[in-house]
Amino acid sequence: MKKSLTISLLLTLGLSAGIATAAPVDINCADAGTLTALNGIGEAKAQAIVAYRAEHGPFAGADDLANVKGIGAKIVEANRTDITASDTCSTPTD
Repeated sequence: MKKSLTISLLLTLGLSAGIATAAPVDINCADAGTLTALNGIGEAKAQAIVAYRAEHGPFAGADDLANVKGIGAKIVEANRTDITASDTCSTPTD
């Protein structure tokens, strides 16, 4: 009984911990390495996002990602809750 209770408790705690997500990725500030944390975004697509942003300016929101070659509505929807698009990016001071 103790063994099954312990296993059950560990599974419950593990599943609860798995539900927690990391902080949203700011598509206007994130570098390519950070962007790869999004579902369906590998190194090439992350670089395309950074290049698009450099050429066209900041994204107004998640839907604007669909303007980047190789990124469609499915990828946007898969990441919608994990994306932010701030107006300004702060850089840490030393």
